[in-house]
Amino acid sequence: MATTDRLWTAQQLAAQPANGARFELVRGELRTMPPAGNEHGRVTVRLTWRLAHHVEARALGVVFAAETGFLLETDPDTVRAPDLAFVCRSRREAVGEVAGYWPGAPDIAAEVISPSDSFSDDKEKALAWLAAGTRVAWIVDPRQKHVTVYRSRDDIVVLDCSSELAEPDMLPGWRVRVCDLFA
Repeated sequence: MATTDRLWTAQQLAAQPANGARFELVRGELRTMPPAGNEHGRVTVRLTWRLAHHVEARALGVVFAAETGFLLETDPDTVRAPDLAFVCRSRREAVGEVAGYWPGAPDIAAEVISPSDSFSDDKEKALAWLAAGTRVAWIVDPRQKHVTVYRSRDDIVVLDCSSELAEPDMLPGWRVRVCDLFA
């Protein structure tokens, strides 16, 4: 992940030309993200499709695809883009239409581990999402075939292929077998 030496703003990030690169902004530091690999893309689509279908059919909120920016901090700015995000209906209605980055954290942020990621990077991302106001962060690991669910710094659960991923408070009726994400 490449970085730059000067501080950037969310507005400058939004004005970046679409040259195929993907960026995040962390406390003013521009970070270039390498493209995701084949397995990462397949797993992300499996999770996104299952969640989006359920959320839309029940009008529970909105599901955002990878590369959707969330403005988490200002001065210096932090804009992060999870692989999948969910914002509940009440928050979506309160905020209304947004032309730029979503103002604040999603209720659920999911990150799918890429071959270039390390465990400490993903744990840092999960804890950063929680610190920004995300209610739950999912770290999906295609190599180990498990999902780590972070609800707080101390409430962390690892779900293996014999488990189901569910969030009954935010996503009533939705559940997916962890193994189905990696089939």
